[in-house]
Amino acid sequence: MGARVRKLVSAVVVLGVVAGGAAWWLTRPDPWPAAHWDGLGAPDVANGEQLFWAGGCTSCHAAAKSEGDAKLVLSGGLPLKSPFGTFHVPNISPDETAGIGGWTLADFGNAMTRGVGKQGEHLYPSFPYGSYARLTSKDINDLWGFLKTLPKSANVAPPHDLPFPFNIRLSLGGWKLLFFTDKPRVTVDTSDPKIARGQYLVEGPGHCGECHTPRNALGGFEAAEWLAGAPNPEGEGRIPDITPGSKTIGSWSESDIANYLETGFTPEFDSAGGSMVEVQQNMAKLPASDREAIAAYLKAVPAK
Repeated sequence: MGARVRKLVSAVVVLGVVAGGAAWWLTRPDPWPAAHWDGLGAPDVANGEQLFWAGGCTSCHAAAKSEGDAKLVLSGGLPLKSPFGTFHVPNISPDETAGIGGWTLADFGNAMTRGVGKQGEHLYPSFPYGSYARLTSKDINDLWGFLKTLPKSANVAPPHDLPFPFNIRLSLGGWKLLFFTDKPRVTVDTSDPKIARGQYLVEGPGHCGECHTPRNALGGFEAAEWLAGAPNPEGEGRIPDITPGSKTIGSWSESDIANYLETGFTPEFDSAGGSMVEVQQNMAKLPASDREAIAAYLKAVPAK
């Protein structure tokens, strides 16, 4: 091999290493600095419970068809089918082995708001950290405090069942680079405290866009279609448009929406159905002011 060829090969290798290093740097797991979770003090467990219901934690993490106090046993295991394979919801009870009882506040907060697991790995966005990223540090602390009061479960959830290449977690760094953000999803009048609160609840803990917004082929939100309806992730029918242009709720008033979230009944005397039943039951546990704030935000988002 001539000197010129050796130099060319060496240059290509160096460029490859540099490019690989740059790609890793841009897509590496990115948890908060440890100091981010300092000084939060004792959690407000009552506020944590409200966030728990706003986030619908039982809908995914409790055993199927749980009722009453059994809903508070967050044993995991529920299969979530998707175009990328089947995800299995983890145990998030305070069990030290099967659950997250051995986690710290920082571990929990980084999972919730940065999509980074306890071992520093990328988490799959089947866990809606893309929405939870908007939660304040105080609310994370309060929610963590409440979760630690719940019953333990020793159930070990199965691993995800994902085909290649979706089983390669490193690829999630590229997904985050393209789609992960903690910025507002739409522009609304946040000078109105009620609308601002509604935006926080809907775009953050409520994670309403996870079902009501369509996604592209890579699983990222189609940003221009925020809350405009999407295929049902469970495979049957569609999740409705809930913007002011909706044929479903476009004609409803703020009080109609707030009443629906409290009672499950529409202005037409119909009732919530499908997966919305559990969502409505969770929302009914929130303060009336929060349901009113959600309604105000839904009337303020751009119509589709």
